[in-house]
Amino acid sequence: MHDERRITIREAYAEASSFLWQRGVREPEANAGRLLEHLLGESHSGLLLRWPEPFPQEREADWQRLLERKASGEPVQYIIGEQEFYGLPFTVTPAVLIPRPETELLVEQVVLLGRQLFGGAAAGPGAGGVVSPTVADVGTGSGAIAVSLAVQCPAWRVTASDIAPDALAAARANAERNGVAERVTFVEGDLLGPWIERGERLDLVVSNPPYIPEADEAGLQPEVRLFEPRTALYGGADGLEPYRRLTAQLGELPALPALVGFEVGQGQADEVRRLLERAADWDEVRIVPDLAGIDRHVIAFRNKNHA
Repeated sequence: MHDERRITIREAYAEASSFLWQRGVREPEANAGRLLEHLLGESHSGLLLRWPEPFPQEREADWQRLLERKASGEPVQYIIGEQEFYGLPFTVTPAVLIPRPETELLVEQVVLLGRQLFGGAAAGPGAGGVVSPTVADVGTGSGAIAVSLAVQCPAWRVTASDIAPDALAAARANAERNGVAERVTFVEGDLLGPWIERGERLDLVVSNPPYIPEADEAGLQPEVRLFEPRTALYGGADGLEPYRRLTAQLGELPALPALVGFEVGQGQADEVRRLLERAADWDEVRIVPDLAGIDRHVIAFRNKNHA
């Protein structure tokens, strides 16, 4: 990619950005910067301070391999093995969906409404008689939602499920990494099945299930279509099958949860709201847009004392 002269770290970054751009990579500068931070073990600000330094020749081969992987379309999160979510570091592998910023808004809404329903993060006996609400993160993947909720609300009893053992292994590692391994329980199973089988009462149910219609596969970005796990992407012919099953399963639990929060795909919010309204009597079913203005989350809730 360049000759044998000693180039600076900044020049290596510029050449890498150009190389990725020529290979059709989206956001080439951001990807080159993130890969360079990973290679050199630096933060963004630390990398900038090292701009004038010579690029370390002993890392040249590793640098070329990283760039070729990115040029092939592999997501940078899988290459470096990490993605930040809700201010926390998460290890990501090809076994799990890469956590997205829009899902942070779902966590934010669940924390906000959950605290209103059950008291603050350290809810005690005075919080309407509920000491520690039980929370289910359905289809946890990397554990991003479950771990973030456990960090934000230490009194909540969080359990997370997934059908993929490899995903559960990644989620357990992330709970350990973020100091909540003792407060998050992971179970293998399909949707709400594990809780129904145990007859376990749930106060809050949250899920970012697979919601892409199978017919949309060809139109997905190659980074998504070729590298992220299929079981975490596709929700049946119209993308709504997981929501139909989840809303039907709510009636199989010992009691209706006080709050149910779903992330949904573009154009799905109204139908998911109807599914929730048919499943139970809620005080409110709220649609929450993401930062792009797309209706992204559907949240149903009722006062926990609601009969």
